Amino acid sequence: MAAAKLYLVVVMVVLGIISNPVSADPDLLQDVCVADPTSGVKMNGFACKASFNASDFFFDGLAKPGLTNNTMGSKVTAANVEKIPGLNTLGVSLSRIDYAPGGLNPPHTHPRATEMVYVLYGVLDVGFITTANVLVSKSIKKGETFVFPRGLVHFQKNNGKDPAAVIAAFNSQLPGTQAISATLFTAAPPVPDNVLTMAFQISTKEVEKIKSKLAPKS
Repeated sequence: MAAAKLYLVVVMVVLGIISNPVSADPDLLQDVCVADPTSGVKMNGFACKASFNASDFFFDGLAKPGLTNNTMGSKVTAANVEKIPGLNTLGVSLSRIDYAPGGLNPPHTHPRATEMVYVLYGVLDVGFITTANVLVSKSIKKGETFVFPRGLVHFQKNNGKDPAAVIAAFNSQLPGTQAISATLFTAAPPVPDNVLTMAFQISTKEVEKIKSKLAPKS
């Protein structure tokens, strides 16, 4: 009898899991909830505007290539809830990433979303690292896609002689980005030098050198 009850409980739990789709953001409870960034209400996401119009659901910022004349030779243009208020509670967003020849979108994570990239043009070497420290990588070209699982460190590198670009899709209205090097070496307040020297097995002088290179240009 006890075994039968246990079996029934297990079946109910499994059915509950497979019948509820897993998403990065909570489900919406109404047709739309256009974000009101000026609201003083603190909540998970943004408070809803009292009224809205078509402009709250429109953004043309992905139409043109981003400028890649920077240290990394890449530019991420986000189309998330901060740019498109109508995305609030919808659980999706996009980005366009442009790469100069030799450009890199450095190792980073998205704590709130899985990412899928679609190559507009060019060739990229991409990859992510699992929690078992295994690199999963591939070269992708125009028309191809690649998925980076939520929360895992990943990167894209243009090793070609021509520019490249992708459209990236996320299952979150605001996936968040933590670039590994910038997170550790440019945090404010700063991560203690003795943490960085021990973690990376480098000297304090080398830590300061890295910080100076990664410091935001004023």
